[in-house]
Amino acid sequence: MKGRILDRINSPSDLKSLSLSDLQILAGEIREEIIKTVSERGGHLASSLGAVEIALAVHYVFDAPKDKIIWDVGHQAYAHKLITGRRDKFHTLRTYGGISGFPKRDESPYDTFGTGHSSTSISAGLGISTAKALKGEKDKVIAIIGDGAMTAGMAFEGLNQAGHTEKDLIVILNDNEMSISKNVGALSSFLSRKITGRRFMTVRKALKEFIKSIPGVGEDIWKILKKGEESIIAFLTPGMLFEALKFRYIGPIDGHRLDRLIEAFTNAKYLEGPVLVHVYTKKGKGYKPAEENPSKYHGVGPFDIKTGEIKKSSGKTYTEIFGETIVDLARKDPRIYAITAAMPDGTGLVKFSKEFPSRFSDVGIAEQHAVTFAAGLATEGFRPVVAIYSTFLQRAFDQIIHDVCLQKLPVVFAIDRGGIVGEDGPTHHGTFDLSYLRLIPNIIVCAPKDENELRHLLYTALKQEKYPMAIRYPRGKGVGVELDEEYKEIPIGKAEIIKEGTDIAILAIGSTVWPSYWAAEELEKEGISVCVVNCRFVKPIDKEIAWIVKDIGKAITVEENTIHGGFGSAVLELLNDMGIRDVKVKRIGLPDIFIEHGPADFLRKKYGIDKDGIIKQVKALLYEEKDKN
Repeated sequence: MKGRILDRINSPSDLKSLSLSDLQILAGEIREEIIKTVSERGGHLASSLGAVEIALAVHYVFDAPKDKIIWDVGHQAYAHKLITGRRDKFHTLRTYGGISGFPKRDESPYDTFGTGHSSTSISAGLGISTAKALKGEKDKVIAIIGDGAMTAGMAFEGLNQAGHTEKDLIVILNDNEMSISKNVGALSSFLSRKITGRRFMTVRKALKEFIKSIPGVGEDIWKILKKGEESIIAFLTPGMLFEALKFRYIGPIDGHRLDRLIEAFTNAKYLEGPVLVHVYTKKGKGYKPAEENPSKYHGVGPFDIKTGEIKKSSGKTYTEIFGETIVDLARKDPRIYAITAAMPDGTGLVKFSKEFPSRFSDVGIAEQHAVTFAAGLATEGFRPVVAIYSTFLQRAFDQIIHDVCLQKLPVVFAIDRGGIVGEDGPTHHGTFDLSYLRLIPNIIVCAPKDENELRHLLYTALKQEKYPMAIRYPRGKGVGVELDEEYKEIPIGKAEIIKEGTDIAILAIGSTVWPSYWAAEELEKEGISVCVVNCRFVKPIDKEIAWIVKDIGKAITVEENTIHGGFGSAVLELLNDMGIRDVKVKRIGLPDIFIEHGPADFLRKKYGIDKDGIIKQVKALLYEEKDKN
């Protein structure tokens, strides 16, 4: 039969009739499809290329969706999507209305658990396994976790409980950075595969029962023999840690050898209790540019397949401006210390890490630790800047409250990806930070209107030393304004009027300020006089805003944040607290839903927070008032 094998794979059951050589051909076809689609749509390339054989072997050995397969984070799940009935839709990856870039429960029965944030698979898998045990079901539960995700404490919390409860759970550790398996080789792989084989395990079980049955001394003899076995495993493999957590360790296995993977997974399938299969893979496997620079091609935009050149829009991004500014400020202030959680590239701190290596820490996927680590630095007089994406800072909410704000420690939070981020979807949109931060005492919360103001706010945050301060800015390129040569200290809590007007006030913050200004200019042509205020600070909020609203009588608040508890809510609270009742205020923001994936500008337009949406709301409010009169 001619044509691609991939075109005949409509479900995992179609894999089971393939020969090993056909599976190897299929792996190559899957890589070609992933590279082609990601080059057009963008996405997580390197991780998914490295996990192709894992996906094939897992689905070849196990029986999904009856057996439950959980992909941690989801960065590496593209091959899984291709072989679970979504091949014909794969070209719609990360497009509006198309398939998600991450596992999603309502997209496919093969997506056991929705992922997108790291290190959740083991905990979720243990929950599923526990539920199955209570229901008397014998299906297998498999959690596939990348080694980066193993830097998070949550992964070890899950491992600890899984080992303690001795529930059936198979954890596949995809060690795609060789961080654990550098110094191990063929002997440990051979040994591990043999001592977990079905024949060996049958003999071992019978021997265990026989020895333990010896009156008086059986238990003691077995303990001695078991310790000897564990010592051999610890000496010849890197599995000591997992054995200590009461996991049966298998590995390390070459993650691109399908025969080895199938053998190891089959062995694991027949073991009882918690099992960890250690697999090492090459990130970016099959595409040379991604193999040579996996970090660059981790989350990537559209690119040219032949050259590997990534297609970028002109102009500097907010991330780049932040990175340049903190380096410049750190040259003048030796107290500045930069911290990120496994995102030095994504947060713009690569240059800082090279110029000031002793004042930089990448703590791994451990946002909680990053915040408390920063708090400790602040107690000793340093000025830590914690650069984390908005969606990931949510994971450290408790530490922000108790370890930073309660103690009034001047930690600076550089919150990248505030607002809509686009194609990565609901797990990555930063749409809640204004709401979850402003309820905390002692913290200053602000958002710049453009890249120039970002520089000034970062300078301001590091100049004041009384309170923690959070600066929230969007993904992507800046507005394109000219950058001031000198830094300015912005008065804390002070808004600025950027356009005078008498008919209505637009109170905007962050990325919505310039669209509000452009909307006001359009409305001016129609004879509508609009006052535009760059409010800048959500907390403390400028009380002068209330008098502007009182004088004009009508106002629109605009924010790229959930409408609930955000900037608009802060304005309403301010008006209420100041006893201002006789005004009309309309809030524009994101609705009380999880925003879907799609192009960022498209989503802003859909939810009415772009220029046209603001114009529409202004007119609606003005005409509503006229109709009443």
